[in-house]
Amino acid sequence: MPGNPAETQTWDPNRYALNARYVATFADPMIPWLAPRRGERILDLGCGDGYVTERLIATGATVVGVDASAAMVAAAKARGIDARAISVYDLEFNREFDAVFSNSVLHWVLEPERAAARIFRALKPGGRFVAEFGGHGCCAASMVATAAVLDRRGIQFALVNPWYYPSAEEYRAVLEGAGFIVDRMELAPLPVRLGTGMAGFIDTFCENFFRPLTEYDRRAAQEEVIALLRNSMCDRSGVWTMDFVRVRLAARVPA
Repeated sequence: MPGNPAETQTWDPNRYALNARYVATFADPMIPWLAPRRGERILDLGCGDGYVTERLIATGATVVGVDASAAMVAAAKARGIDARAISVYDLEFNREFDAVFSNSVLHWVLEPERAAARIFRALKPGGRFVAEFGGHGCCAASMVATAAVLDRRGIQFALVNPWYYPSAEEYRAVLEGAGFIVDRMELAPLPVRLGTGMAGFIDTFCENFFRPLTEYDRRAAQEEVIALLRNSMCDRSGVWTMDFVRVRLAARVPA
């Protein structure tokens, strides 16, 4: 699946806020890595509805948000944010930003080298790039279950998988190939309780997997995935925990 699956996924700001607000907490350890300063110009790459962007603005920085989803950009603009509907592949900024920040976005980008080149170009000499996103092993159980359910229906998982989950070493090579100096890079497990369960996760993030199915079979397939995962991911009280794994990085453009 070439290109950017985030552009084919349906992003509904209300659904996202209900089912996936926990994603904003993934930025908690990363904003200190960024260390935004008053007066800096920062690009929030994949700003979504602007919930995290507001935290960057509160530091006194001037922040521009970009996102592939027009609906999410509209929600960010409703917060008063300078948000623009632009894919990472279409960034045309040229040495304009002191820093680029990205939270939970780059695992949707299946052409990482192309994206890294655009991010590099957007930064001033000495500019910083701080990001976190899904890494190797992320959502492993749900991916195996989904692959099994789709295989029963004659659908090859690799052809519909919208996610890119690299190792830290793999993504380091991507960044260095684009010209970045990598200062910090880690792969960290991050189990997270799902407030609306596996059904909420699937409804919010997994549209690409089930798109080839009819509407009737789509719901049946999703229920099969949930059934396969229940014993390993749902405790006796009904709480689901997702096996997230995150790449966390800090890199910079040579001065």
